[in-house]
Amino acid sequence: MAKVRVHVFLKPGVLDVQGKAVEGALKGLGWAGVSDARVGKLIEFDYAGDDVEAEVKKMCDTLLANTVIEGYRIEVA
Repeated sequence: MAKVRVHVFLKPGVLDVQGKAVEGALKGLGWAGVSDARVGKLIEFDYAGDDVEAEVKKMCDTLLANTVIEGYRIEVA
């Protein structure tokens, strides 16, 4: 059984509306030094199967990430 973490994030150059909203809110609350905020997602799950990296990559390319505008990083423990 492998513990899997998939970090999904927007590719550079893709407008991050949520990131801009977070950045604006933080600045409004007094953290003027915040810049270039980006929002992503973390997906964690257990996987029992062979060739974990390859299978999780297939999962990402098929469902977990929109590879047109998102990138991802896989961690397996």
